[in-house]
Amino acid sequence: MKKKFILIPLSVILFFAFTRLNSQDTYQGKKVEFNLPEANTIATVKKGLTTFEIYFTPSVGNSFIAFKEAVAFKESRGKYHIVNSLGYLGKYQFGKTTLKHFNIHDTKEFLNNPELQEKAFIALCERNKWRLEKEIERNVGKKINGIEITESGILAAAHLAGAGGVKKYLRSNGKNAFTDAFGTSIQYYLKKFAGYDMSFVRPIEQPTI
Repeated sequence: MKKKFILIPLSVILFFAFTRLNSQDTYQGKKVEFNLPEANTIATVKKGLTTFEIYFTPSVGNSFIAFKEAVAFKESRGKYHIVNSLGYLGKYQFGKTTLKHFNIHDTKEFLNNPELQEKAFIALCERNKWRLEKEIERNVGKKINGIEITESGILAAAHLAGAGGVKKYLRSNGKNAFTDAFGTSIQYYLKKFAGYDMSFVRPIEQPTI
């Protein structure tokens, strides 16, 4: 009788022999069992197989970091050096008037300084939170035009329309709604950026950078 041989291409071959062991350990009051490899487990790996690394990316959830990156992506796709057709600058699309309020006058330096842009965004959030404290207290949890009002939504809307524009919207119960030159409305920002944790942001009248 001829013996048959099966040819297996040289590749990564992993064979594990497992046995079921009845463990006496318990978890939450219940007996648990484990599948453990036997001592003679075989692992054959192709010669020259390169190693690889696994990266774990931390979740930012609904944190302030998540908030600012979401706003940045909407404003500029997160690009620090961009200037739009209306002259708004950087990752968060600052207007020159707003930058002057924080004593930033050199727009070229601003565009080439990511750290300064991040500080300016935090400072603007702090100032807007100070200017809108009463509106936050009065309106968070309410629904206006079907949109639940949150603190993060208010601060995002202030980035779009200014604190004054947000006040007008909230005090008119949604009747006085700002829309920017590209057709983006306060309502869109209130909804899109709702639910982030803004406890990191302190209300400061004159924040410094």
